[in-house]
Amino acid sequence: MSFTLLSSPLQGFTDFRFRNAQNKIFGGIDTFYSPYIRLNGKLEIKPSYERDLLPENNMDLEVIPQVITNDADEFLFVAKYVRELGYKELNWNLGCPYPMVTKSGMGSGLISNPEKINHILERTHSESDIIVSMKMRLGYENSEEILDVLPILDRYPIKNIAIHARIGKQLYKGGVNLDAFQLCIDNTIHKLYYNGDITSVKKFHEMQERFPSIDHWMIGRGLISDPFLPSMIKSNSFEYPKNKMELFREFHDTLYAIYSESLSGQIHILLKMYHLWEYFSVTFSNPHKVLKQIKKAQSIRNYEAAVAAIFKNEKI
Repeated sequence: MSFTLLSSPLQGFTDFRFRNAQNKIFGGIDTFYSPYIRLNGKLEIKPSYERDLLPENNMDLEVIPQVITNDADEFLFVAKYVRELGYKELNWNLGCPYPMVTKSGMGSGLISNPEKINHILERTHSESDIIVSMKMRLGYENSEEILDVLPILDRYPIKNIAIHARIGKQLYKGGVNLDAFQLCIDNTIHKLYYNGDITSVKKFHEMQERFPSIDHWMIGRGLISDPFLPSMIKSNSFEYPKNKMELFREFHDTLYAIYSESLSGQIHILLKMYHLWEYFSVTFSNPHKVLKQIKKAQSIRNYEAAVAAIFKNEKI
């Protein structure tokens, strides 16, 4: 069975710089979803969102913009904006689990409000020609919440629904709820994509076997931790390339150079790279030691020395 691999958006990580570097060096992702646009009540697009979606910054990529909102006017404003950039589809985020989002009634915090979801979809489909897709969790408090929303979604020509098989309260803790995901398959007319804990080729095969009707698979944190993963899934290979560390070093150096140019001040650069290394470190034989070395580097010079030592030691 043929399948499609998608990059789940992670705020602060999978911007156009990351997408381009991952695609050029590793490949394997068919479609990237951009981190969400959030307006916070002001109908204006931040420059960072604009840069992320400009066609010239995504030349060799298939990208789908995403919005997070609980307001129909905001949704329509973003829909108009992305259409002007040439995008035909807008993904609506009902999956973000972080309290600062959910407490505002957005992301997975909106799943318990079917009436508001219906209102936004009704206005969007009557006032815009944008193609709507969705990214959701199973709920915020419990996995039954989505079952009250699916009948409402069935009223609209939604392109697809990507479901992360956790509830919002879990954040990324605990396991995925595969039985609840199966219930979603059984209770909607829409095409579903699976998201959650695809972290290895073996895990991907397990999910394929568990859900034979699913042919679109979304990789989130697993892509940042292991940028080799999509191409390995595509080639059905359990073996990393022999030049694994050389490729990973090229990936790191590409991102480091780009962020050094685009971010101001060494504190911002070091913080950005440290957050990436929270994921990168698992690629190495001693993740805890690697992350500790990165965290200790309080200057650009020390950071570069730490990175050089990490890669040198890994080759031994």
